[in-house]
Amino acid sequence: MLTLTFLGTSSGVPTRQRNVTSLAVQTVAGHDWFLVDVGEGTQHQLQQTRLSLHELAVICITHVHGDHCYGLPGLLASAGMAGRKKALTLIAPQAVWDWLNATRACTDLHLPFEVTHVDIASDATPLWESAGVRIGAHALSHRVPSHAVSVQVETRRIKLDADALRAMGLPSGPMWKALQEGQDVSFEGRMLRSADVATHQTQQVRAVIGGDNADVSLLAEACHGAQVLVHEATYTQAVLDKVGPGPMHSSAKQVAAFARAAALPNLVLTHFSARYHNPAGLVELEAEARSQYGGGLWLANDFDVFELDADGVLNKKQEQAEQKNK
Repeated sequence: MLTLTFLGTSSGVPTRQRNVTSLAVQTVAGHDWFLVDVGEGTQHQLQQTRLSLHELAVICITHVHGDHCYGLPGLLASAGMAGRKKALTLIAPQAVWDWLNATRACTDLHLPFEVTHVDIASDATPLWESAGVRIGAHALSHRVPSHAVSVQVETRRIKLDADALRAMGLPSGPMWKALQEGQDVSFEGRMLRSADVATHQTQQVRAVIGGDNADVSLLAEACHGAQVLVHEATYTQAVLDKVGPGPMHSSAKQVAAFARAAALPNLVLTHFSARYHNPAGLVELEAEARSQYGGGLWLANDFDVFELDADGVLNKKQEQAEQKNK
């Protein structure tokens, strides 16, 4: 029901192994998809995927730091040059909206589509909603105002009691479809009521995607009922203790301990300091997180793709994760 494609997993600066932060989110609701943060070079990363800028519905910017938003003007400009006409929603801090408008004015950027701004600090709940998809924001703790983004997908369907219908002698076909659509039908002189042979089922999944954050406990309410948390793990605890509180980031230990306390079934760590962009560094981060948390744990790489199914099970799609190497 939710597909997460990591386009950038580095903190601060890009490296040869990882670009700066960006995450694409697809849902079962249709072709439209969403983007959480747009670090510099995101549009280049998108060219390694099958995602189309024509179908991008919403961009969410968690906070004003450049490694989360410097790719925004270029991405919008490329969408316009590719002939995009459909309106787009930008959920972002007011300062990002002001900066984007100033950039458009200073660089003679004329977009052939409308961009509607929604302040991510707004009290509105949800900030965006369409076809069973709800996007919300949750305040975090960072050097500048920062937010997490939650994406919730709800689908409703009517399931027929196929065994009962076959026992009645009703062959599959148009009458089955009518019953599934809530209509009563006449069969062999009697009326078959949809309510007697169909059950309404609702399926819901939710992912919480954190921006930069020094206090994971702020996400306790947002993570209630969620199946996956995507959160920065910029440092190990030892390095975080050494650098001190100034950067206002989280350690792998802190995030994993929170995930355990919140009974989250899945945790995906991202936004790693460049010092860990090597096999030994990733092993160190993973070992620290695993010492605190026993659920489904992943350290995201650029172009990793994860699917969250209707039962809340998260799986990494290895064949797509390797796409950039083909």
